[in-house]
Amino acid sequence: MIDPKLLRTDPDRIRRSQIARGESADLVDDLIAADERRRELIAASEAMRAEQKELSRQVPRASAEEKPVLLARTKELAQQVKDAIAAAEAAKVTFDDLMLRLPNLVIDGVPTGGEDDLYVLETIGTPRDFAAEGFEPKDHIEIAEGLHAIDMERGTKVSGSRFYFLTGVGAQLEFALLNLAMAKAAEWGFTPMIPPALVRPSAMEGTGFLGQAAEDVYYLERDDLYLVGTSEVALAAYHSDEILDAGSLPRQYVAFSPCYRREAGSYGKDTKGIFRVHWFDKVEMFIYCDPADAAAWHDKLLGFEKEFITLLEIPFQVLDVASGDLGLSAARKYDCYGYVPSQGRYREITSTSNCTEFQTRRLNIRQRDAAGVRPVATLNGTLCSMARPIIMLLENHQLPDGSVYIPQALRPYLGGQEYLRPSA
Repeated sequence: MIDPKLLRTDPDRIRRSQIARGESADLVDDLIAADERRRELIAASEAMRAEQKELSRQVPRASAEEKPVLLARTKELAQQVKDAIAAAEAAKVTFDDLMLRLPNLVIDGVPTGGEDDLYVLETIGTPRDFAAEGFEPKDHIEIAEGLHAIDMERGTKVSGSRFYFLTGVGAQLEFALLNLAMAKAAEWGFTPMIPPALVRPSAMEGTGFLGQAAEDVYYLERDDLYLVGTSEVALAAYHSDEILDAGSLPRQYVAFSPCYRREAGSYGKDTKGIFRVHWFDKVEMFIYCDPADAAAWHDKLLGFEKEFITLLEIPFQVLDVASGDLGLSAARKYDCYGYVPSQGRYREITSTSNCTEFQTRRLNIRQRDAAGVRPVATLNGTLCSMARPIIMLLENHQLPDGSVYIPQALRPYLGGQEYLRPSA
């Protein structure tokens, strides 16, 4: 949720943000009208209440002829005040509903465009020249079959399409990634967390996942709970309705959790393998900080992601995400795209978002210092979304005999092995 004061002081800034996102600026006008209506009704009810109190004071001193008139007017005002308060409350509901639909304000400097507009900031590493090495790269499923690392067939049998089993070295590879990610996060000062994967509607709404992303969410109607698509949801709601000591900021959390996504609208996309699935595990970084420090923390989170991907020895690109592809909560977002040899292109592997004060205003999270109580900013960043790094590790480090080279950083978590070897 943005600061409501901006509607009155700088509505054009909000309109520019809406246009940059490819959204209608009419929502801003609707919000202004709803806000004015609410304030008018509050002012009217207060004026009538003041008149009612004044008349009540006059009644004891009124003459026999004046008293019935005053009492009738007092009764009439009481009903009018009641009606005005009810109308003001209804106007507030309308205003609040509209505010929940309004995305975060796009930060100045974010490139304009949509999902297909890719703004590459830098390219790190060079894809292997498999042709020069004399063999055609296999895709991750073919490699995994030789290693007995992924079982798609039984995943579909047990749970349906876009589900899978990680088996043998596939499961070991995820545990290795998890341990490396958690070790690096601890080195960077993060507190490890294992949050619930089921959350209440207030947590989903507070983080902005019941807006544009609602169709991708799994909902358990009987329990009125949602399966999270990212542990960002639980981490953001962790301090809901709290006032944090400003001296305790920044707060750095890193969480491991399963994640669930319907992948609505992805029919026919990435149907082979584990690139686009309904369930995956993820290590997510999360920051609470002073809003003045949010941009600097965003750069730090991106730096952590880059360091981790570099440890996996995967070529990758850093992208500045276009304004029309930010999602409801992000004011700016950077993605890292790792190289996928079988596709001959870079695909998303991590993402980090600066959500400014948007989520904390919705979740009622503030900080207190000597100057008083004021907002907090939140940021999130994927450190390791397990399925996609596994894809890129298998494909980028494959050898002609079906073996897979293990990057040095992962070896301590895989018993010191240098290679994953196909089994008979």
